[in-house]
Amino acid sequence: MLAAATDPGVVFSVKLTLRVMAVAVPVFFLLGAPLGYLLGRGRGRFLAVLDFLISLPLVLPPMAVGFFLLLLLGRNGPFGLLARRIFDLDIVFGFTGLALASVVAGIPLMVRPVQASVRGELMRLVELSAVLGKSPLTTFVRVVLPHCKKSIAAGMFLATGRALGEVGVSLLLGGDIIGRTNTVSLEIYNSVFTGDFLRAGVLSALLAAVSLALVFALKRTGSG
Repeated sequence: MLAAATDPGVVFSVKLTLRVMAVAVPVFFLLGAPLGYLLGRGRGRFLAVLDFLISLPLVLPPMAVGFFLLLLLGRNGPFGLLARRIFDLDIVFGFTGLALASVVAGIPLMVRPVQASVRGELMRLVELSAVLGKSPLTTFVRVVLPHCKKSIAAGMFLATGRALGEVGVSLLLGGDIIGRTNTVSLEIYNSVFTGDFLRAGVLSALLAAVSLALVFALKRTGSG
């Protein structure tokens, strides 16, 4: 087991996963918290469409989500071509694709707890802040974030756990290229496929330990 844990391929997949999480986790907070607040308090056709799109990764199979994103973001897709022409960036089959897959998989679980926490008491505080002349940004930072801190923390833990175990979307956007885009979850898939169950067991135990830590943190957040 020690030899399997220190294998260069395993070490690479762990380092790559940490890099992906270093991008995805801040995005969960910077994007998920405002989206949850916006969807929780707002009404309208645009917000209804946005809510529907955010919910898609929860109801569609990951492979289907990855396929649709590949059509849009691939080298011949409309957004993929635009990214290449403007930024000279290939979104798919690289680190960018892996990070995007993790964000897409986890963002609904970040948004939903925050959205559910936007209730009457918070809205009264927001209205009071507006009456006192505070800007929307100041109100969000000094009123909304402190009021929703437990929901935000719960969403962060849930989204991170979902992103760590992501396979379907990552497989299509990242390509599962050995030595380049094989994260821990994809390396488990590769190890099982090649019959290296010891390697798969070591990596699965690592993900299980992290997931249990996230569950413990989530329970402490709920009871704190």
